[in-house]
Amino acid sequence: MKKLLLAALASTALTTPVMAEEITQFRIGLLGGENAQDRLNNNECLREKTEELLGVETKLFAPADYNGVIQGLLGGTLDMAWLGASGYAKTYLSDPEAVEPILVKVNSDGGYGYYSVGFARKDSGITSLKDMQGKTFGFGDPNSTSGFLIPSIEIPEVTGATMTSGDYFGEVKFSGGHEQTIVGVNNGDFDAGVSWADGLVNWEDGYNSGALRRAVDAGLVDMNDLVKIWQSKPIPEGPIVLRKSLPEDVKVKFTALMASLPSMDPECAYGVLSGEATGVMPIGHDAYQVIIEARQLKSN
Repeated sequence: MKKLLLAALASTALTTPVMAEEITQFRIGLLGGENAQDRLNNNECLREKTEELLGVETKLFAPADYNGVIQGLLGGTLDMAWLGASGYAKTYLSDPEAVEPILVKVNSDGGYGYYSVGFARKDSGITSLKDMQGKTFGFGDPNSTSGFLIPSIEIPEVTGATMTSGDYFGEVKFSGGHEQTIVGVNNGDFDAGVSWADGLVNWEDGYNSGALRRAVDAGLVDMNDLVKIWQSKPIPEGPIVLRKSLPEDVKVKFTALMASLPSMDPECAYGVLSGEATGVMPIGHDAYQVIIEARQLKSN
């Protein structure tokens, strides 16, 4: 049924004359996690296709941190973004009417979960969180689901201590994003760090998709030099969201474009979806209720 729905949307959007006079441009926000130029390069094909489909100038924006995208959506200066679940939770808690989830990435196994993965250099001798006592742990961004929210909940369950520097870990640092954490661990700036991956297939490839795969593809790291020291429980993949106040025809057309992207242009989809993926499927707000509740608890 979902495949039929997406096919129908794609057919309608790609054959109906464009009626997007209600907007003068379309602005895509790119979440942090890798350097800005790589984010822009990986999404340029999406920008071009969106511009052609909607008939308005389409721009990519790559803020320095997660909050830049969140504030852009809240302020109405961005129209679309692929948020992490925690980023969506913050956006929703700040303004429930700002955005709506439309789609979620589907992994090659048919699921839409992923993991926060803790890792260290193999030559460090660190093999588990037990070896991290008194050492420096790198996390990506305070608004990252896998880069901080989930680790900050699940890691204390293992260590029996808080995430405050000096309590169990010698120092807890924010790198600014997933790529920075990976490079930081590889270079010895952190004793260990966390990033995200779908957890499928081979460690040496950085798995099938995620920030580790991005880093491998970019030649930034050899996974054989790293070792996994921790893995979270499954996390719901973050949603692709649209600004709620966009015209309905724009929402339908863009949703259809994203739905058809893997079959229409697999190379483009690989870049946009951070690696190998089956495609996307419809998703709604209710799928993120547990993450919203987790953010509320952390803020209390």
